Amino acid sequence: MAIKQAEIKLVIGAGEYNNNPGWLHTQEEELNFLEENTWNRRFDNHSITAILAEHVWEHLTYEKGIEAAKMCYKFLKPSGYIRCAVPDAFFRDETYQNIVQIGGPGPKDHPAASHKIVYNYKILAKMFETAGYDVKLLEYCDEEGSFHQNFWDGEDGVIFRSKKYDPRNHGEKLVFPSLIVDALKL
Repeated sequence: MAIKQAEIKLVIGAGEYNNNPGWLHTQEEELNFLEENTWNRRFDNHSITAILAEHVWEHLTYEKGIEAAKMCYKFLKPSGYIRCAVPDAFFRDETYQNIVQIGGPGPKDHPAASHKIVYNYKILAKMFETAGYDVKLLEYCDEEGSFHQNFWDGEDGVIFRSKKYDPRNHGEKLVFPSLIVDALKL
């Protein structure tokens, strides 16, 4: 049975984080965002206001990422959005890049072992644009490794692994940033 309420805000792949009180937190076994039947069991088309995905999209190939973005599009309300955070390919730190690399840094049971892609801002924006979204960059590194941050409000979805919220990043030097975008349904 689909959820009926005025505003649905959804976290996909919430893991152990609960940074967004009042949002519906889901795991892959509850909601596989590539399988429409798992969506249809819980939601009506065009019923979700916002989707937050923190370090989820890198576990899909580029092509599957487009497919997932299209699936989300179907269930987002007009002017709804996805706030997406992934590891940043342009962040110049060898230790970080070793952790986020395709296939991960070590044991098969490490979460990064299933990384299929490491996005930069151009590739992630193109992936969402291909699926029909307008993309706003929130936090990212450019080709030279320089960090950029545009204003974004945690009320619209907190990304923990960010300059804004991760205590590891509050000093003089970034330690573990994310590439963060808002992808708005047109």
